[in-house]
Amino acid sequence: MIRFGIVGTSWITEEFIRCAKLYPEFKMSAVYSRTLEKADEFANKVGAEHIFTDLEAMAKSDLIDAVYIASPNSLHAEQSLLFMEHQKHVLCEKPASANVEELKKMIQTAKANKVAFMEAMKSILQPGMQAIKANLNKVGKVRRYFGNYCQYSSRYDAYKAGKYNNTFNPAFANGALMDLGIYCIYPMVYLFGKPESILASAVKLSSGVDGETALICRYKDMDAVIMFSKITASALPSEIQGEAGTLTFSIINEISKVNIYYHDKNKKVEVVEFDPMRDYMYFEAKEFMEMIKEKRIESAENSFELALAVREIMDEVRRQIGLSFPNDIVN
Repeated sequence: MIRFGIVGTSWITEEFIRCAKLYPEFKMSAVYSRTLEKADEFANKVGAEHIFTDLEAMAKSDLIDAVYIASPNSLHAEQSLLFMEHQKHVLCEKPASANVEELKKMIQTAKANKVAFMEAMKSILQPGMQAIKANLNKVGKVRRYFGNYCQYSSRYDAYKAGKYNNTFNPAFANGALMDLGIYCIYPMVYLFGKPESILASAVKLSSGVDGETALICRYKDMDAVIMFSKITASALPSEIQGEAGTLTFSIINEISKVNIYYHDKNKKVEVVEFDPMRDYMYFEAKEFMEMIKEKRIESAENSFELALAVREIMDEVRRQIGLSFPNDIVN
């Protein structure tokens, strides 16, 4: 069994645990929270045997082999480093770091301590993304990637009413880019590599984070248009436009449908078949646990190189739109 510790007690942690339990060797062992009451409450909810209110004590403990970290974005790097330095495997929720320098240090620490480390970018490992990759050749020469994730935040109304929260607070390394844009950038780099140039434009909120951002990314013989927002919504699917057809996919973070619209005279539409398993976080949990079993520190699909390329793009976007975080200050 692979004994897991959990840092973070939000709904996404509950969903991760639910999906991870589908893997037979997952064992829910320990929960960390700053308060004893919250730790005890969450441990009872998810079936954990042990609780911690001291993060370092948890990292040093022999009660866990690995940890899933889903704390505020600004704490991801610091907490991941602590666990890896104590030889614990780390699956860190996206974004695993606030900037590329933090991510480089996390990767170096994983290598030095010979532990598995992966950014929990669930969509890359899902059947939908693998179906896109396998069928991409059918659209011919690709000329445009369009990545779209505009989802009106349930907390935006409270923010507009003057009730500031973590969702729109740069102190926690938040905003549209960090929370949603990463889902659009990852598939672009996964399928097409890094672009030659990036042009970014954003609507900044008074708190300092981006409420919405748009990117134009230029490749040698194609471009990529990306839009994401926490202050508006969109019903448009994402697309990959080729000279022979257009591949569309819905819900970029949890791909549930992939179609190909051909440009031939019959205007054929192909529905790409794949298992639309609803347990979307299972695939990242499975990959991570198999990395541990096989003594791999890095995922072949969700690789260090991929994560670094994505973070470099995000850092450049932040530079262009003037978005900074406390994590960017190098001590």
